[in-house]
Amino acid sequence: MSGTAPDGRGGPHAFVADLTAPLLDEADHHHLARVLRLRDGDAMTLGDGRGAWRSARFRLDPGMGPEAAGEVVEVAAPERPVTVAFSLIKGGRPELVVQKLTELGVDQILPLAAERSVVRWDDTKAVANLGRFRRVAREAAMQSRRVHLPEVLALGEPADVADGPAVALAESGGEPLGAPGAGPVDVVLVGPEGGWTDDELAGRRTVGLGSTVLRAETAAIAAGTLLVALRDGRLTAQS
Repeated sequence: MSGTAPDGRGGPHAFVADLTAPLLDEADHHHLARVLRLRDGDAMTLGDGRGAWRSARFRLDPGMGPEAAGEVVEVAAPERPVTVAFSLIKGGRPELVVQKLTELGVDQILPLAAERSVVRWDDTKAVANLGRFRRVAREAAMQSRRVHLPEVLALGEPADVADGPAVALAESGGEPLGAPGAGPVDVVLVGPEGGWTDDELAGRRTVGLGSTVLRAETAAIAAGTLLVALRDGRLTAQS
C-alpha cells in the first residue's frame, strides 16, 4: 500500500527493525512509557526508516512489542535527494546542525574537515562522533515523524565530494540558491568560520544563502531549508 507519512494525530512515532513483528528499542520504550507516559493501548506509529510505516498500539510490557493496528504504508523516497555537508564547528553545535537538518528533511548529512576547520578529530573521535550524530538523527527523525532516516556519512573532506553541476559551495557573493535560470543544486557544502581556501573554491560552483554573514551552523541549516523547499516545490526560482 502506498501513501503519505504519518501525522501527529496517530500518536508518537518510533523506529523498529521489523514492522511485521515490531519490538521497540529499550531506550525508545523507556522514553514512550516514562517521558511521554503512554499507557497500554495508546496510539502510536512505527517506521522502519526505509519508507514504510504502520499504525500500532503501545504495550507497557517491553517484551511484547507494540500491537500492529493498521496496514503497512509505503512512502516513496524523494526523486531528488538533497545533501548538506558542513564543516566541523566547536561545542555542541554539530549535533544541533544534524538535528535540524533531519527535521527539515535533508536526505544526506556529511560532516567535513575543511582546511580552515579549527576542530580536528582523530580516527577514534571520528567514529565516536559518527555514532552520536546517527543517534541524534534517529531521535530527530522520530520527533519529526520522518519515514526515511537520513544517511549520516562518515567524516570527509571537501575534495571527497564529487564535483558536478548540481554541487555547490556556500560562499558570500555566489549566485542565489534557486536563482531563476540557474541549474538545480542538490548538494551544498558549508565551510568553516574562517571560510574556504582558494584551493577548495577553485573551479567549484558557489551559491549564496542570503544578504548577511551567517554563522557556520546557521548557514548549514539555511542551506537545508532552501534545498528541501526547492526540491519539494514549496519555493520556486521565481519567488
